[in-house]
Amino acid sequence: MAELSVPLDAFISTFGTQIELSSDALGGKIIDVSDEFFAEAFHLIKVQPAPSLKGQFGPKGALFSGWETRRHNDSFDWCIIRLGATGFISGFDIDTSHFNGNEAPEASVEALYDNGESPPTCDDKRWKEILPRVKLGPSSRHLFKSTDTSKDVVFNYVKLNMFPDGGIARFRVYGLVNAIMTNPCEIIDLANVFSGGRAVFVSDQHFGVGSNLLLPGRGKDMGDGWETKRSRVKGHKDWVIIKLGVPGVLEHAEIDTAHFMGNFPESCELHAIHSDYVIPAAKEESEWSAVLPRTKLGPHRRHFFQLTDVQEKVFTHVRVTIHPDGGIKRVRIFGRPVVSSSNAPLEANGALYSPNGVFTLNSPTEPSGNVSPPPASLADQRPPIPALPLTPEAFAPFGRVIQSYASPYAAPPKTKVTPANQGSATKFHKLALLDSNYPEGSGATSGLSTYRCLPLQYDPKEAVTMGWEVKLLERHRFTTQAFVPMGGGGNGEDSLKEPGDKYLVIVAHNIGDSDDKPDLTSLRAFVAHAGQTVMYNAAVWHHPMVALQRAMDFVCVETQIGDGSTADCEIIDIEKDVEGGYPRVRIPLL
Repeated sequence: MAELSVPLDAFISTFGTQIELSSDALGGKIIDVSDEFFAEAFHLIKVQPAPSLKGQFGPKGALFSGWETRRHNDSFDWCIIRLGATGFISGFDIDTSHFNGNEAPEASVEALYDNGESPPTCDDKRWKEILPRVKLGPSSRHLFKSTDTSKDVVFNYVKLNMFPDGGIARFRVYGLVNAIMTNPCEIIDLANVFSGGRAVFVSDQHFGVGSNLLLPGRGKDMGDGWETKRSRVKGHKDWVIIKLGVPGVLEHAEIDTAHFMGNFPESCELHAIHSDYVIPAAKEESEWSAVLPRTKLGPHRRHFFQLTDVQEKVFTHVRVTIHPDGGIKRVRIFGRPVVSSSNAPLEANGALYSPNGVFTLNSPTEPSGNVSPPPASLADQRPPIPALPLTPEAFAPFGRVIQSYASPYAAPPKTKVTPANQGSATKFHKLALLDSNYPEGSGATSGLSTYRCLPLQYDPKEAVTMGWEVKLLERHRFTTQAFVPMGGGGNGEDSLKEPGDKYLVIVAHNIGDSDDKPDLTSLRAFVAHAGQTVMYNAAVWHHPMVALQRAMDFVCVETQIGDGSTADCEIIDIEKDVEGGYPRVRIPLL
């Protein structure tokens, strides 16, 4: 059927914003196959294009990266695939690359939905044909639209039939994920492919495609991330636009540069918008809201950033911009989905936000992407800020993170790394410098002190939802101050999953240059593990050390006069905001 065929040059316009539902990277799996004598069917759903194995032979004959069956089939061969995600199917790419003379002459596709524990069999009566028998050619890609594009019918199994036998290199099923929001009050990754997120525009994907950013897990190498070509123009930047699975109020983001060590981006920034289009039609940069200013990135690790300018706003798209180029493995955009009282996703403008995560439709005249103030009954609750895993880049505006790294290539750029102790250790040189600017003649001296911090008494279930109240902050105007845990270590990969004790770090900037009060809008919170030391910059407001699980001992490296004066330490009690209450920190379950 000619009308189902799609020209190769129309791939982007037809399937460019779709998800590859069958991919093994998404969890696609071969369930059963009629025959795979010459080449196994698992090749069909591999992410990488089929390589040429010309001239290579195995015990059964020539080698191919694809699915190849015996000759002389009297009927047809078939392969059953469980999709990585249940979804709406829009089309297919049936690729016979490198099969020339032994390609499958024709193929068809059937599909069904089954939520049982046992997968369907080849003769299941529920199979529905969604691509009739079509002709294929040698060593080429063949794009087809599905005959069933209903928005009410979802599938999670497909059966690829080839007539009568032969070889197919790759089989890609395109469509949209059927995302189900089970708890509308929960903070979720709105960009995740299983939430329905998808990359809808990419400026460049020379080495790795933008859709990889939304896959589960951290991947296995640079090949399953997004990587652009090297730029040679000053001021160059690349970007990808992500359509969130459902509109939401954003909270924080994760940027993972796993496996990108010498080719990670120098920095990144995030912008968000509310748009009714798959690809936003914004013509002016001012239509986008900056939710993460340009921030430096590090190699081969996860970065966690609290987003700004996001309260009381609903967004549908996030644009990730990297400077000047390079590779990112994964992007996670966390927030609360906007849902109606029936828990159905909303695509409409004007949602009413309340801090307990419940959303309802508001007046259609409300400006796009904005929400009304919460009702009076909820006005005494300000949204808590998240306590994110401590990372050097996110903490940089407030101080330094001092830690070792599992790989020397994961250390901050320009860090001197050398072997030590006759090769039994690795030294990361001068990760932070001590600094003191006490007035001359003050008598301040540097030294080591110790603190024993008792564990915080709090209700974990309440703290993970409503948050823990922050009632005071302190600062040391003339000196840096470092706290070194005297406990178990870690490898610096993820504060929440590291073994050993955890502690809470809360920081804020000062209001302007002259006002001696903390700017509560700049309040940030982090969870650190016992393998991480924090050094506060001079005059940075911070909360006293907070042990989260059990008592912890710290060595404190500081300069002080030692007479108890405010020159050494200024403490301020935070006044309770009548409308918003004390600022609160949402502490994750550990």
